[in-house]
Amino acid sequence: MKKIFLLFLFFVLQLSFVYGQKQYVTWSFSQKKISADEFELVFKANIEPTWHLYSQIETPEGPLPTYFEFEKSKDYKLVGKVIEPKPTEHPEPVFDNLVVRYFANTATFKQKIKALSNKPFVVKGFIDGMACNESMCQKFSPPFDFSFKIEGAEVSAISSESTTTLSEIVVPDTTVQIENNEVQPIAVKQHSDDVVISATPEKKESATYWGLFIAGFIGGLAALLTPCVFPMIPMTVSFFTKQSKTKAAGIRNAIIYGISIIAIYIALGLGVTIIFGADAMNNLATNVWFNLAFFILLVVFAISFLGAFEITLPSGFVNKMDAKSDKGGLIGIFFMAFTLGLVSFSCTGPIIGTLLVQAASTGALAGPFFGMFGFSLALALPFGLFAAFPGWLNSLPKSGGWLNSVKVVLGFLELALAMKFLSNADLVVQAGILTREIFIVIWIVIFALLGGYLMGWFKLSHDSEMKYVSVPRLMMAILVFSFTVYLIPGLWGAPLKLISGFPPPDFYSESPEGFGGRKSISVSETSTHEDLPEHAHRGPNGIPAFDDYYLGLEYAKKVNKPILIDFTGWACVNCRKMEGQVWSDSDVKRKLSKDFVLISLYVDDKKKLPAELQVEVKWSGSERKLSSVGDRWSYLQNTMYKSSTQPQYWIIDGDENHYSDSTSYDPDIKKYIQWLDKGLEKFNAKK
Repeated sequence: MKKIFLLFLFFVLQLSFVYGQKQYVTWSFSQKKISADEFELVFKANIEPTWHLYSQIETPEGPLPTYFEFEKSKDYKLVGKVIEPKPTEHPEPVFDNLVVRYFANTATFKQKIKALSNKPFVVKGFIDGMACNESMCQKFSPPFDFSFKIEGAEVSAISSESTTTLSEIVVPDTTVQIENNEVQPIAVKQHSDDVVISATPEKKESATYWGLFIAGFIGGLAALLTPCVFPMIPMTVSFFTKQSKTKAAGIRNAIIYGISIIAIYIALGLGVTIIFGADAMNNLATNVWFNLAFFILLVVFAISFLGAFEITLPSGFVNKMDAKSDKGGLIGIFFMAFTLGLVSFSCTGPIIGTLLVQAASTGALAGPFFGMFGFSLALALPFGLFAAFPGWLNSLPKSGGWLNSVKVVLGFLELALAMKFLSNADLVVQAGILTREIFIVIWIVIFALLGGYLMGWFKLSHDSEMKYVSVPRLMMAILVFSFTVYLIPGLWGAPLKLISGFPPPDFYSESPEGFGGRKSISVSETSTHEDLPEHAHRGPNGIPAFDDYYLGLEYAKKVNKPILIDFTGWACVNCRKMEGQVWSDSDVKRKLSKDFVLISLYVDDKKKLPAELQVEVKWSGSERKLSSVGDRWSYLQNTMYKSSTQPQYWIIDGDENHYSDSTSYDPDIKKYIQWLDKGLEKFNAKK
């Protein structure tokens, strides 16, 4: 059992390295027209420093050669073989100094093809090979996909460049666009040589994982102050110090106990995500029924925290786990930690559940890993510290009624958070019930009641008698009342940047222009009070926006302006944060209103498409029907823009030429303005 336990810990720790593995070769694809029916396919490899990619010429007992496999088709034929640049010949240490032919830094391969038909066709296949440095090798097998269509009597390329990496490759079997109620092949055009479209879901910034870690750590600290966990600290530390023969043994056992807590909670987070699937949980975040279910769950937890009832696991199961903790040794310590998790579930369950939903929205296992690591580290830290410094136990406040007050405060916070999930469901179906004003009113009431509770103006069922208001409670009450007053101007259109991402967007309200139509938007700063273009509407911060990709393209060509493509979602918290914190800036708002055509595409919009647009497509290897507006834009983003991240922003023109790399959530206003200016400058240079 000890070996199994140690292997389990090793497995959990290894996951953090597996999901952070770097890929050392990326491929970009482009195509060039040579004549009316001949084209040149270009495969460019970008190779990390110190790594080598090998020639197509095989070296006996050497590395795998680079090999290009093309699917057979009656629509085209290969003209000659794949041409490669002249390789370097040099002894390779990883192959016992065997002289091999390789490429460093970059390598461009070319293949000519000749069209044999007048109909649109696709050239598909994959590249097989390996890359090595002085100590290790990495195999790869990325697919490629070139599309061609008819223009008059000629065949022309419609996909000029894309990029794929060696991990998590998602390439559609068929790429189509819906235009004039017809299904036609599409792909992305490029004007700039330094613009690359990723063929994999965009990797989350490390800041996202740090944010999840910090959120988890704060959640763990909050869990420590609950009546389910706090009394366990002195009891458990005293057990280790008294039962151990030496102080060193007591510290060692307490540290093992803490490591066991970390391993258990990380395994819980990863287990839930693996069972349901990271992508599935990410998709659930925009599901109406999931959001409603989680709203009900959080309300139940909040009512429990407020003292109506206790949520506990079956006593028989808890008692069995507790009995195993008496065995002693590593196994006994592990089950002591497991028992702590079980008996504290009524307090930690709501925090863990909320954290897991947020972490799973990253669409990767690394999210739950970092979130639960932060939570469990905060939970485990006191046990090791107090075991090392037992004298500190005397400075701990005594258990008492204040612990129940902590639960009640958490109950109010859970109730406020539950409204976010109800708002998500309302936004996705566009029911118009929980508008921005109603959401803010509910939060004002919740936090006003929380402030009154902290001041002792009313008591709940499990509260002790409070003779006076302590200084910490008074300070907290002042913060809560200040926050409540801060919310009030939001009823008249104030942006409320502190909570951007939580309430519905400003245009999802009963009076989008603010009460009496006097929302503070300067005509000199934006064009929000000018006549809207046909088919446009008031978007975030009053910025004119299109919600149809093709209508936006048409308008942009008419006015000769660049387009900002905004892939967003009604249930996307980071999208609302960008709109509330960045787009509300006067310079950003002016640029988006006057210099760009904004097209906001909601990938979770559940409105039904017209019957003629509900087409069957191949998407990620399977047949699927595009039945909703969100399906249409999600499919467009996945197949044409090679990503599923929200928010995601692109700068293009009406002919779908790209003038920027994509950018995603980043609350740095200055950086966002620089990105907009760079794209605008490139667009103006092409006029």
